[in-house]
Amino acid sequence: MQRYLRPRLAISATGTFLILFALAGCAGQYPNSTFLPTTDFNRDLTSLWNTMMFWGTVVFVIVEAILVYAIFKYRRRPNGPEPTHVHGNTVLEITWTLAPALILVFIAVPTVRTIFKTQAPAVATALQVEVIGHQWWWEFRYPEYGFTTANEIYLPIGRTVNFALRTADVLHSFWIPALGGKRDLINNRTNYLWFTPDSTGEAAFNGSCNEFCGPSHANMRFRAFTVSAADFERWAAHQKRNAVFPATASTAADSGPTITPVSNLTSPKPASAAPAATLAPAAAATPTAATEGFVFPRERVPSHVLPKTPIPTTVSISDAVIAAGDAQRGLATYSRSACIGCHKIRGNPSSLGVIGPELTHMASRYTIGSGLFVNDAKHLAHWIKNARAMKPGVLMQTLGKGEYDPIMNTKVTVGGLTDPQIADIVAYLQTLK
Repeated sequence: MQRYLRPRLAISATGTFLILFALAGCAGQYPNSTFLPTTDFNRDLTSLWNTMMFWGTVVFVIVEAILVYAIFKYRRRPNGPEPTHVHGNTVLEITWTLAPALILVFIAVPTVRTIFKTQAPAVATALQVEVIGHQWWWEFRYPEYGFTTANEIYLPIGRTVNFALRTADVLHSFWIPALGGKRDLINNRTNYLWFTPDSTGEAAFNGSCNEFCGPSHANMRFRAFTVSAADFERWAAHQKRNAVFPATASTAADSGPTITPVSNLTSPKPASAAPAATLAPAAAATPTAATEGFVFPRERVPSHVLPKTPIPTTVSISDAVIAAGDAQRGLATYSRSACIGCHKIRGNPSSLGVIGPELTHMASRYTIGSGLFVNDAKHLAHWIKNARAMKPGVLMQTLGKGEYDPIMNTKVTVGGLTDPQIADIVAYLQTLK
């Protein structure tokens, strides 16, 4: 027996669906939306999107109206005559050829204009930032200032930023949705992307890789901070300086970046005063306004920017052990460990690696693991102990003694670090602000 849906029930179900659909589009905030007027790039793309949506809607309404009219007017009726067969209609064929062509003109002109504008070279005064994608982290170089950082970038408000995009291994894709401009990183080629963060205010944004690049593609994240020109210069001036240990009178590990400007930013003593082999700490100096650094204020970092990734239950280290870490011992342990083969710390003559992220001022960053974990003593200790359990496929070796390495399929024995040694290294790294 054939069943028919009652018209009243069908209308009710359709109306309910449309209401829920409309409400879903109005729910909550979308901080990673591309439709934010924060930069010239986003405004241009939003304008293009609105233009295409307008003309697309016009075409849809006209076509659907004609379709509905035809369905009702020429629907089959009981005992109705057979419709007249028409073989070709020159006027109709010309009309439905010219109409789409005219519509395409309204779409193509603004599209091509936007493409030429966004693909044009950046202005000569733009801030140059070299972006290098690695499996699975981001390297950011500021050639104008002569320093390199990782996984967090600072951009001055109102100044055009020109990104030179390269990859060190496979394809990646650089994107900060709220600022605009997804652009691929391709082997043996440098792509460029520029925009001016002129309408952001002092804010923090999420960035990510958007081209599948391996098992931790989804974990290849970074953070972008837009700050005033003066604060950017303070940040950049500090990033240029070597790491100084101890950074403060206290060597205790802290819990990550604070809103207090970084202090004691003097250059390390000459080698004649403190031979590199002794790894003697540089003397602390009284900071001045000219030498104080800058870290984006913690209270202004929105919750969606800070990661909430849980620590795997397979990795554990006591909070009491972490708290007992000694930075002075950590300096010595770090400087003779496997860490120095991959990481660079300017100011530590033993740490000259170029494989992993530079750690010169890593304690001033909010995240570790390419934005996967909060940068505090607890997460850093677990990361050092077994990074491969924290982030699938990561190149960093498993360093914790007795830890199972999921890539090598073996336990670490010879050369592994004990929990107290890891805590000491954490205490040292947390002084590198």
